Amino acid sequence: MGDPELGSVLPRLLAREDTLSPFASRSAAATRARPEAPSPLRTEYQRDRDRIIHTTSFRRLKHKSQVFIAPQGDHFVTRLTHTIEVAQVGRTIARALNLNEDLVEAIATGHDIGHTPFGHIGERVLDELLPGGFHHSRHSVRIVEQLEKGGQGLNLTRDVVEGIRRHSKPQGRFLDPDSVGGMTLEAQIVRLSDAVAYLNHDIGDALRSGLITLNDLPDGPLEVLGRRHSERVNTLVTDIVSASWPATGTPRRREPPVIALSERVGQAMTGLRDYMFENVYLPLGDTPEGLAAQRITRRLFEYFLKHPEQVVPEFRTRGEPAERMAADMVCGMTDQFAVRMAEQIEPGISEGLFEGRV
Repeated sequence: MGDPELGSVLPRLLAREDTLSPFASRSAAATRARPEAPSPLRTEYQRDRDRIIHTTSFRRLKHKSQVFIAPQGDHFVTRLTHTIEVAQVGRTIARALNLNEDLVEAIATGHDIGHTPFGHIGERVLDELLPGGFHHSRHSVRIVEQLEKGGQGLNLTRDVVEGIRRHSKPQGRFLDPDSVGGMTLEAQIVRLSDAVAYLNHDIGDALRSGLITLNDLPDGPLEVLGRRHSERVNTLVTDIVSASWPATGTPRRREPPVIALSERVGQAMTGLRDYMFENVYLPLGDTPEGLAAQRITRRLFEYFLKHPEQVVPEFRTRGEPAERMAADMVCGMTDQFAVRMAEQIEPGISEGLFEGRV
């Protein structure tokens, strides 16, 4: 017979969810591909967050590049620290709007586990090589649905899986309300929180590396958002909460609102994001480090395509083409492991990877 005190925990947690906005997602309504008995101590979204945190894919994020490749400096952002920042920003917004923090945290925790080594540079190479293309958000879903737990997947709730699937944003204008149709408000929060986090910490890394100076950044967006990291984050988060206030359900409305930015702040964010694409993200692919990362990613894919027996059991899935298994294997590598493996296959291939790095 169970402890009567423990038996009261889940009902209390679900009762808290009843006080959320009428537009909030509720874990009691969450569904999984394979039904499971409820946990006595955690909501379904809490369980999803915990499952993601305990995966090997999540742990590998600590040694995967965010923007700067295989950074040697201790203060550069990695995929793991980026993920933590996205969850922090997202929870702040969700709490302010009386939406479901647990769902936001679960989506944020898993949104980037499908990233390649060497950030978007590695992703672009796999996208060229893999028939049908490659995108980290789709691969994140593949990991949680098929690859983890010995091929069983994590059996996450559909709300979390769909939030992971749709978190990514194209270059250019990404604030069009039509782009978030069918998404939960919590998934929309993660989508914007991701941009808030990476835009600002990537500026910090670009300044730290000497690639740009503060005076290089466009004045117009800085006048709106702020010149310091904390000012920009505060401006963006505050504006999202203000512009999205109908999400709180007061005053009540029938149609779900959209998580958004005001036009003025949204234009400033887009302008600053465009600057980073043009002057940081895309040019990095043509640097000695970027070219070395491309060589390594391509060589590893080609090697495992020719030697599928070298693919570890974790990624040796039945019925999958050799190209898919090779991509899974390469994507599962950290920056450091990819460099070591490529050097064993082709000594000297990483020349230039650490050029100019502290």
